[in-house]
Amino acid sequence: MLPSPRISLVSSDAQLTSHLQLRLQSRGYQAAGMPYSNGILGVFYSDPPDLLIIDLSSDAPAGTATITALRSDSFFSTIPIIGLISPTDYDVFQWETYPLDDFVCLPLDFSELFSRIALSFSRLRRIFDNNPLTRLPGNTSIQRAIKEAMGKPLAVCYVDINHFKPYNDAFGFSHGDEVLRMLARIMFNTVRDAGGGFCGHIGGDDFVFVTSLAQVEPVCQTIINHFDRIVLDLFDEATKRQGYYNGTNRKGEMEKIPLLSIVIAAVPMNSDKIRHVAKVVEVAAELKRLAKEAEGSRYVLDQRKG
Repeated sequence: MLPSPRISLVSSDAQLTSHLQLRLQSRGYQAAGMPYSNGILGVFYSDPPDLLIIDLSSDAPAGTATITALRSDSFFSTIPIIGLISPTDYDVFQWETYPLDDFVCLPLDFSELFSRIALSFSRLRRIFDNNPLTRLPGNTSIQRAIKEAMGKPLAVCYVDINHFKPYNDAFGFSHGDEVLRMLARIMFNTVRDAGGGFCGHIGGDDFVFVTSLAQVEPVCQTIINHFDRIVLDLFDEATKRQGYYNGTNRKGEMEKIPLLSIVIAAVPMNSDKIRHVAKVVEVAAELKRLAKEAEGSRYVLDQRKG
């Protein structure tokens, strides 16, 4: 079961934030309130919400800056934003300045607000193909990103988690979901910090990211370093020391299962031989097979000419 949606509330009115937070929690939402501050975007990057409610009546300039910053980021551009506005501002509001998905007038009619929240989530599911677990774009967006990368000094990188299925079977799907969310955040933050790019979730434990060819190796190594360090927290000390746990393989047989690791297959897109998505997938599959010949996390970059 997926966790209940997370909603962030941003307002300079502490009383409004507290009351709204309690009402949202009573409807089963995870709600977190915060005032306007310089660190607000950092909070969103570390723990992104599924929907944002922003009070434009308490501090319109700060609200404008926050919305603009979020909408300029490809990852956050899909997050629904509902604005709270004063009824006196309704007719004079400069709507083109506020790229909102919806609005509700103050004082709040909570039945209306809850309906608009439900509609925002419904509209998001219809329009976007984002994975509901990691919220990264899915296959439609991935294919478009690969096509746009062709002929450019970029690398399309396929990421796969080694021994993920036996981990799921041994420790439960909820733990497996946490691993997927963790890898998604590591990948997204690393690509963003390297100058930006694209990150997508094919499904299961298969991911894709696109980054500059000049940055691809440090990006791959950083993702691996962060994953290998954080994933150790999923195992007890004895398991970490021995480097394996007892689990069931794909044949249903008990064996020693190595700890989780990742492989990354990086395909340069400035080759004349890369002319369609199927060729990218073919080359990536070959590179992943090479990377999986040894245990542990590693990346393989195709440096063959042609």
